[in-house]
Amino acid sequence: MADRGGSDASVELFDPARNTVQELGSIAERRASHTATLLGDGRVLIAGGYNGEYLASLEVFEPSTKRFRPAGSLVVERSGHTATLLADGRVLFVGGVGRGWTFLRSAELYDPKTGRSEPVGPMNVPRESHTATLLADGQVLVIGGHNGRRQNMAVYASAELFSPRTRRFDAAGSLATARHKHDAIRLADGRVLVIGGADRTDRVYYATTEIYSPRTATFERGPSMANRRYKIAGTSVLLSSGDVLVTSGARVAELLELGRWTFREVPGRFPAEYRYAAAAPLRKGDVIITGGYSDGNQNTAGVWRFGQP
Repeated sequence: MADRGGSDASVELFDPARNTVQELGSIAERRASHTATLLGDGRVLIAGGYNGEYLASLEVFEPSTKRFRPAGSLVVERSGHTATLLADGRVLFVGGVGRGWTFLRSAELYDPKTGRSEPVGPMNVPRESHTATLLADGQVLVIGGHNGRRQNMAVYASAELFSPRTRRFDAAGSLATARHKHDAIRLADGRVLVIGGADRTDRVYYATTEIYSPRTATFERGPSMANRRYKIAGTSVLLSSGDVLVTSGARVAELLELGRWTFREVPGRFPAEYRYAAAAPLRKGDVIITGGYSDGNQNTAGVWRFGQP
């Protein structure tokens, strides 16, 4: 719904049976740096973003009618936030940037049944370009990110845990390497894999990974990738085998084979090192990878499909 040049309102739909993309009309407001969350009932919740102004509006996509409709409003305008679907069907919105380019500590819980959002938290520090991962016990692990801009930017190694029961955030240990613009994904055994990211300059980015153990509430070093990657949030996919496919940020995708605990490059190459792409699992185990932009700020309309052997 947006390109690197600004916000957009157009929507497209991919048909995995035909490998085709069709235009689907438009959302009500142009948006960039928003979130799109698959709800438990199959609808998609579009939240916040930026179009010259920071947005609090919500829209929901109805698959049965292929139309969008208003779905209420966030408590606070936010862009560059995270949205995490909880076990009970509510959606947790965390951090981001708001009015006046203010980095946000605030968080809120949205209930799709009532169309209402209410404040929770706040976090211990403001965060943007962080990750927020649902754990097996229903808590949400918020990792890394940054606060401030340019020479005043601080990139975090810290993590926080949100408890839906207490509606609070508590400290949850620290990464070995402070990072933002990374990815994080829950593994089949309940641990969380933290992937890539960058330092405050964005000139140093990482091939390293770290593993968070909910049992010990600590991070430890994980296997390294063959390629450094950043601006990759939401582009790693847990496959039915338990392996993890890392799709974005380099010319090749990599597969973490859990049996060997090593990464290997996947055959085939992208035309460029695309950042801020999107990836999603399909029903039969394949993965679709779409969009992004290259180092020359060239956007792509490309669509790629990864098929499991």
